[in-house]
Amino acid sequence: MSGHNKWANIKHRKGAQDAKRSKIFTKIIRELMVSAREGGSDPNTNTSLRTAIEKARAANMPKDTMEKAIKKGAGEMEGQSFSEALYEGYAPGGVALLIRCLTDNKNRTAQEIRHTLSKYGGTMAESGAVAWMFERKGVISVSKEQISDLEEFQLLAIEAGAEDIKDDIDPIEIVTSPDTASDVKTALEENGYTLSYELSYIPSNSLKVSGSEAGRLLKLLDILEDNDDVQEVYDNSDIDESEMEALAEEIG
Repeated sequence: MSGHNKWANIKHRKGAQDAKRSKIFTKIIRELMVSAREGGSDPNTNTSLRTAIEKARAANMPKDTMEKAIKKGAGEMEGQSFSEALYEGYAPGGVALLIRCLTDNKNRTAQEIRHTLSKYGGTMAESGAVAWMFERKGVISVSKEQISDLEEFQLLAIEAGAEDIKDDIDPIEIVTSPDTASDVKTALEENGYTLSYELSYIPSNSLKVSGSEAGRLLKLLDILEDNDDVQEVYDNSDIDESEMEALAEEIG
């Protein structure tokens, strides 16, 4: 997994996301609207909407806020229209970036992303320049405290369709193809596991980053994610976790 996944977990543990709750809600609302527009308002038949609803619940979003977003997306209520845009770029140290956005104005968003990258030591890349380094995958996370028998847990996930299991981290991450993610989720939930799920872009190779370049990279990731139009940022960095812990204290 990319270093950014570790960075997100560290920030979450330190409570850094609590101060950004309104921004988190803004991003989830857009995800709900786009998912409902593209696949309908029934989460039983719309996997992406079901995933967005799970995110909303995990963030303690009020039920009426969630329902309004879904109705707006499905056209049952008036609201803004958002579309997906995927921008590619490079961060300090040559780290590859994929920046997934949901926006109502792609030109404005592209300009803002380009400006941010330039200001913090990165550059915008042509379409296709870095996307080939990433694969679209499902990532299921399960906390280790739930798992009494790791071998049994692994076997259950693999039989359901898991491609890889990262058991050296907590929570454990199970990587699947987007097509088999639902089967793996169902198998785990039916066996009593509580989990979180997201579609992610996973790099095929990683780039070791440390020192000042690591600090500049993580600062850039934070600034990018602070943009309301940016849903997720994926990268292929490899930063030592202890160094991330120290940088989290500095960046705040």
